[in-house]
Amino acid sequence: MIGEPSVSIIIPNKDGKDILKVCIDSLLEKTTYKNYNIVVVENNSTTKEIFEYYKELEKNPKIKVVKYEKKGFNYPAIINLGVRSSDGEYVVQLNNDTELITPNWIELMLGFCQRKDVGAVGGKLYYPDDTIQHSGIIIGLGGVAGHRFKEVEKDKHGYFGKESMIENLSAVTGALLFSKRSVYEEVGYMDEGFEVAFNDVDFCLKIREKGYLIVYNPFVEFKHYESKTRGLENTPEKIKRFQGEIARFKDRWQEFLDEGDPYYNINLSLDTEQYHMKKIKVDYNINS
Repeated sequence: MIGEPSVSIIIPNKDGKDILKVCIDSLLEKTTYKNYNIVVVENNSTTKEIFEYYKELEKNPKIKVVKYEKKGFNYPAIINLGVRSSDGEYVVQLNNDTELITPNWIELMLGFCQRKDVGAVGGKLYYPDDTIQHSGIIIGLGGVAGHRFKEVEKDKHGYFGKESMIENLSAVTGALLFSKRSVYEEVGYMDEGFEVAFNDVDFCLKIREKGYLIVYNPFVEFKHYESKTRGLENTPEKIKRFQGEIARFKDRWQEFLDEGDPYYNINLSLDTEQYHMKKIKVDYNINS
């Protein structure tokens, strides 16, 4: 790590004061890096307690709250507003339903992100039951993109222990994504057409398209109480939107999907997160 450049942490939020408080408190209490600030992007909250909490937060000079004025939830639009409203040389996308585990997380991510050839860095996220929620994303997994080693127990290893290795990958989750401000500007920010799904994967692929690396650093750990403020994607409207985002992703990245993820062995199955070998069909009809 060189020097102590400024880092802005962008946290989207709607209501859920107790959830956001866990995230903010963990950052303020544990983070060892000094030159950082937090931008909370308020997204159509309705509860009185969250606005009272915002007032409390803004007493801290490290924290400011900006308002996303449009109705509805559009994750990349919210992040783009947060980035444009911040002043850090480096930018972190961080979900509001996360809790910091690793105190020197910024130092560990910044050390990679300062390299000229690196465009973004991700970390390792756990479900509340200490199984893996994120340890990198494989393009094509599950048909579009998926998290590898999902639900592997924290103290156990998956295929060759890869969930515990620093690696270059094609994508990492937007729930914890460390990047340069200049990279956002170079790739045209996040695509607001991906309102909920695949916006982080699309963003990482745009970064890769510019020739940068995406680094996964498992030594940066957070808890992730996944999508607590979003709810399930189980209404007809949400299902229709999700299918539209799948179509949009395939339309843009079909060639990449056809070629296969360069960081994933072609002999491994895309039907499971656990790096299993493909099933081999054997023809027992032997012609003499």
